[in-house]
Amino acid sequence: MPFDERMLNGMGVLTAIVDCGSFAAAGEALDMSQSGVSRSVARLEARLGIRLFDRTTRSVMLTDEGRRFYEQIVPLLGGLEEAATSAAQGATAVRGRLRVNMDPFFSRLVLGPRLGGFVDKHPDLQLELITRDQLGDMVADGFDLAIRFGEPPLSTLVARKLLDTRILTVAAPSYLKKHGQPSNPAELEDGPHVCIKFRDPLSGYPFIWEFHRGRKKFVITPQGRLTVNDVGTLHSVCIAGQGIAQILALGAQSLLASGKLVELFPDWGDEVYPLYALYPSRHHPPAKVRAFLDFIVSLTGEGLRESVV
Repeated sequence: MPFDERMLNGMGVLTAIVDCGSFAAAGEALDMSQSGVSRSVARLEARLGIRLFDRTTRSVMLTDEGRRFYEQIVPLLGGLEEAATSAAQGATAVRGRLRVNMDPFFSRLVLGPRLGGFVDKHPDLQLELITRDQLGDMVADGFDLAIRFGEPPLSTLVARKLLDTRILTVAAPSYLKKHGQPSNPAELEDGPHVCIKFRDPLSGYPFIWEFHRGRKKFVITPQGRLTVNDVGTLHSVCIAGQGIAQILALGAQSLLASGKLVELFPDWGDEVYPLYALYPSRHHPPAKVRAFLDFIVSLTGEGLRESVV
């Protein structure tokens, strides 16, 4: 017998009649008219091919077939209620497994040092942080949330901007001592300077370099033989004096303050790079997603004040 969703409604009415003792009382409990209760029972009886109740003017009794059916469905309905309660709790309680697609740089620099407090606050949460160069198909890959740098691709995902961080052009003092300090961005394309290029994970090619000052924009193709795809490597190679690099202001404060790196063109420093949170739907996101997103927002609020001028 194929399942008819109306049978489930009829089962609920059946249990209400048994619990309340009459069709009228069951109608009051379910906010249904007595005739509506009768029609629901009649449909269920027709679907099952049995009579469920013996009715008199004074009482309502289950038939033998009705009692056997009732005894079989009560555990099933109890399981459905338990499942619904569990699902509802998932909307309000931070629990279960949360898989997050993380930008590697943000995970290591901003999230990692502060993650302990969030984990301790939510002991019923199983958190999986997966660092990737690319977003990929987060729904097919089973991710609940993604934290990624760059403008998000057009998709059905909800995209929430967390911050804009400046792009800085920097070099180590040892590099500048050896090669001299460029006076303008054009020298990085036509002059003798060496640039450390960074591979765009989406295109597979090195990023072009942009310089923004108000509404003015100057674009170059940097010259250099070294291309990397890891921010940590980019920082270390640049600090070692191997070339000029473009880096995010987020996380670079200590490098600049200590003198390990020098910003070259502060008057061309208006280019920014965004950080986004991405998730599948804005409709009833689970509490675990909301809690982690609120935590990330608190972290990026700190980073925004530190890195954006």
